[in-house]
Amino acid sequence: MSEMTGESTGNISISENQLHDREMEEALIGAILINPEVFIDVASFLDAEDFYLSRHKWIWEAFVSLDQEKHYLDLLTVKEVLESRGQLEEVGGLDYLVQLSNRVPSSLHAVSYARTISELNTRRRLVKSATEIAKLAYHKEMSLDSVIDDAERNIFNVSQNRYKRDLVPIGDVASEYLARVTEASQSDEEIGGLKTGLKSIDNALDGLHKSDFILVAGRPGMGKTGFMIGIAKHVGMVLRRNVAMFSLEMSAEQLLQRMLAQETEIDSQKLRSGHFSDNEADVLTRTITRFEHTNIFIDDTPGITPLQMSAKCRRLKDEHSLDLVIVDYLQLMSGDRRSENRVQEVSYISRQLKILARELNVPVMAAAQLSRAVEQRQDKQPILSDLRESGSLEQDADIVMFINRPFMDDETSPYHNIAKVAIAKHRNGPVHSGIDLVFLARLAQFKDKAYIDEA
Repeated sequence: MSEMTGESTGNISISENQLHDREMEEALIGAILINPEVFIDVASFLDAEDFYLSRHKWIWEAFVSLDQEKHYLDLLTVKEVLESRGQLEEVGGLDYLVQLSNRVPSSLHAVSYARTISELNTRRRLVKSATEIAKLAYHKEMSLDSVIDDAERNIFNVSQNRYKRDLVPIGDVASEYLARVTEASQSDEEIGGLKTGLKSIDNALDGLHKSDFILVAGRPGMGKTGFMIGIAKHVGMVLRRNVAMFSLEMSAEQLLQRMLAQETEIDSQKLRSGHFSDNEADVLTRTITRFEHTNIFIDDTPGITPLQMSAKCRRLKDEHSLDLVIVDYLQLMSGDRRSENRVQEVSYISRQLKILARELNVPVMAAAQLSRAVEQRQDKQPILSDLRESGSLEQDADIVMFINRPFMDDETSPYHNIAKVAIAKHRNGPVHSGIDLVFLARLAQFKDKAYIDEA
């Protein structure tokens, strides 16, 4: 059977014909046939039009149909869909599907295959757009402004190919908004978003809202990790929601140890050494049992990339649902692509985290380091320009919070344990010059100052 392309050979230049990889397309389809779970990882950025051969487009459309109808994806179900559409014989029959599934030893590199296929399609579209732009330039009867406008539209369509979002009537948006605020008005909850476990923070932010990208910034030793661990623990253990926590600096066991210290109030040093009393051992055992039934998921992959993180979060959302993503910390992440300098790489990472928050419709909270400029000022109060390595952090974030402990080095001061949390940016609400929290150093835990005052 001759290979079929998405367009007739006459409409595709020789150079465009070269921009495809038949074996890569076959490998991806085969990988999905032997492990349907990888379809979730690639379907968010790949669609049928990315395939060069028509038979592969049809097979992909069968995958999509089965996924949408919540049917199991395997050789027989794909065959049935193709058969019902009159495409099975043109594809090559069940024998061809079997050949594809036998051609790849594993599905390990499926995402890489999909990225290559998507990139090749983008290149083909660029070639096609360049040809169309060249033809436009020769239409002397068209005004130059019209030619440039059409040319820009061609290139814009290519650049927007990977981020697809349909225009929706504002009436639909208004209806959804009305339904949401009506539900909120009838709720007894005073806070609209996810509660953090810190009332003063919840009151200032109205909780953590879906699709928000939240930066928790501070110099080393200010307690950023402890702050976010406390939030993860509250969301996972008290609210019984699902949390994905990516720890690039600490191992999963170290992170658990921090959580146990906060939950049991057993000194972190005792937990490290294992020297605690019988009563503390009982408390620890009971707490660990509670953690075993908590949906807090930890990934301690060092140097994880946004692509890897997104794939893991999408899978978690599909398998268990997902309510909060925490990253500790942003500047330790690696970019998916080569950048000229670290500033560009961090800019790319922050943009991808914001896209992840919107795509999954969950709050994404990330710790960020500040530059040393803050230490050179007398008041040591952080400002937005102190965000290290990238001005895009300020631009991409919906909320920027600074943690500062101005008297941490003065143990004689009555304010030694007081932490100031400033909300320097709040896209959908007011900023705040400083919220007082108490930092319990032996537990690396923050508490509301009012809670401590009442105790």
